[in-house]
Amino acid sequence: MSMIRYPGTYTDLYQLTMAQAYYLGGTRENAAVFDYLFRKNPFDGGYAVFAGLEDALSALEELRFEEREIGFLREQGFDARFLEYLRGFRFTCDVHAAREGEVVFATSPVLSVKGPIIEAQIAETLLLNILNFQTLVATKASRMRFAAGDRSLVDFGLRRAQGLGGYHASRAAVIGGFDATSNVRAGMDYGIPVSGTLAHSFIQSHDDELAAFRAFAEQRPQNCILLVDTYDTLRSGVPNAIATGREMEERGHRLAGIRLDSGDLAYLAKRARAMLDEAGLGYVRIVASSQLDEHAIKSLVEQAAPIDAFGVGTSLVTGRPDAALDGVYKLAFANRGPRIKITEETEKITLPQLKQVFRLLDGEGNFYGADAVALAGEKDVEAMHHPFDTLKSLSTRGFAKERISRPVMRGGARTQKPLSVREIAAFAKARLGQLEDEYKRFGRPYVYKVGISDRLKAVRDRLIARYRRA
Repeated sequence: MSMIRYPGTYTDLYQLTMAQAYYLGGTRENAAVFDYLFRKNPFDGGYAVFAGLEDALSALEELRFEEREIGFLREQGFDARFLEYLRGFRFTCDVHAAREGEVVFATSPVLSVKGPIIEAQIAETLLLNILNFQTLVATKASRMRFAAGDRSLVDFGLRRAQGLGGYHASRAAVIGGFDATSNVRAGMDYGIPVSGTLAHSFIQSHDDELAAFRAFAEQRPQNCILLVDTYDTLRSGVPNAIATGREMEERGHRLAGIRLDSGDLAYLAKRARAMLDEAGLGYVRIVASSQLDEHAIKSLVEQAAPIDAFGVGTSLVTGRPDAALDGVYKLAFANRGPRIKITEETEKITLPQLKQVFRLLDGEGNFYGADAVALAGEKDVEAMHHPFDTLKSLSTRGFAKERISRPVMRGGARTQKPLSVREIAAFAKARLGQLEDEYKRFGRPYVYKVGISDRLKAVRDRLIARYRRA
């Protein structure tokens, strides 16, 4: 359970100014549907891993405006009648969403909010803040998992994260495939294994490196990992780690590992492995860190570097190089009618009405490579059309299909008990296993098709024609 509680004022000003206009204008109870989606897969990749849903649902259930917030909004000139409404505010909308950990794709609705327009509007910034960041980090983590194979991955990113973002980044990293985190609070709150070594400062604080290793091993005989690059990795660090490891054996313990944090990691890992094996310490694991990302990990694996675990920080928790997911929250229905946003940038034209997503499956139950977005009432889809290129379409007859969207909140309350991070991570792993590697590769991945049904296309085309005439 997240330690972070989101107050009502954790939002953009214009959400509240619009909400006041709905309230004072008498339209606050008008039914509305908003969709959450992103327009471009992150990292020039072929997919994203949906993350942050459980935290978002908890935030919506607990969303309140406290007296201190009401007082601040009064100072900003908000109307007393609207502030009285906020004093008793509760989120009562229905929410449909893909399951957290689902593999999702650009332009397809991932989450929909249906209910009074004033409530759905107030929820916008909160949802975007949580879902965009965690989805970005979970996707980044999954790319590192793809590169690392079965080697261990540990989140070392808290010190490089943007403030409290590091807390939720640890959660998202595990959903994307990481095994542990150095972040103690995230480990406690989310039930994530915690892992860590020691810093150069501890070694520097002693008169010599061997004394530092001995002191650390004496205090931490279980899971002792020694940092070997403070002075000279191969001439000092690894030999002193070997000496410490042999002394630990005499006391009935075992050195768990060494960590390489600088230099040519592939070369150093190979030399260190040979030295450890020659000393009879073949069980000692090698951990590598130092500005790693999926590309560096892939290179190290391809060089057959004998690295057992990777500690990743900056690139993971900041989502480098993208830094943000371009997730948006767009109105699809209001005042008893479908709504659309039209723009000269064709890819930003929105999809109207309440919708659902069908995923096409091949004969082995894996993802065929196409999702069909349809109106909520459609029971099946026999054809899908490219959302922006009228010349492209695909027959979906004969394909097995599964519904991606499902109810996760009714009347502002969850429809099922929260899932643990480990449960979500297991689901994400299984779903990524159903996605062919061609969509996961880093260079020129296959394009996963997202199309719209005949009926949805007809509704959208009518609205486009209507507003362009106007």
